[in-house]
Amino acid sequence: MAAACIFCKIIKGEIPSFKLFESQHIFAFLDINPLSRGHALVIPKYHGEKLTDIPDEQLREILPVAKKLALATGAENYNILQNNGRIAHQVVDHVHFHMIPKPNATEGLSMTWPMQPTDMNKLKSYFEEVKAKM
Repeated sequence: MAAACIFCKIIKGEIPSFKLFESQHIFAFLDINPLSRGHALVIPKYHGEKLTDIPDEQLREILPVAKKLALATGAENYNILQNNGRIAHQVVDHVHFHMIPKPNATEGLSMTWPMQPTDMNKLKSYFEEVKAKM
C-alpha cells in the first residue's frame, strides 16, 4: 500500500468509508461523489496505478463483486468503468472500478462514442501485431 494514497488509507481504515464488501484482495464502498444512487467503487487492496500494475490474482474477484453490487442496488442499467491515466480520466492513482447505475437519461454516466472510420487493411495488420503479443 502507498502511504499517501487515499484509497490505501480507506482500506486501512484511516479514512472512513461506506464499506459494502471486503475480502483478502478486494474492498468495495460507495462513492462519496456519486453520478447516481448506488455508485460504488471496487478496488484491489494491492496498490497499483494502472490495471497492468496489478497481479492477476489480485483481480480475480473484481467483476464478481461488481456484479453483486449491481444486483444489490437493483440497477437494471449500469456501467462498469475503469480508467488508466490522466487523459483517460483517472483521478485517483490506485486502480478502481466504478459500478454506476444508469436509472434514467440524466443520472449516471454520460458519454459519447466517437467512432472512427476503419481501413480494413490497416485493421488486419494491427490485429496480427496484437494477436502475436497475446
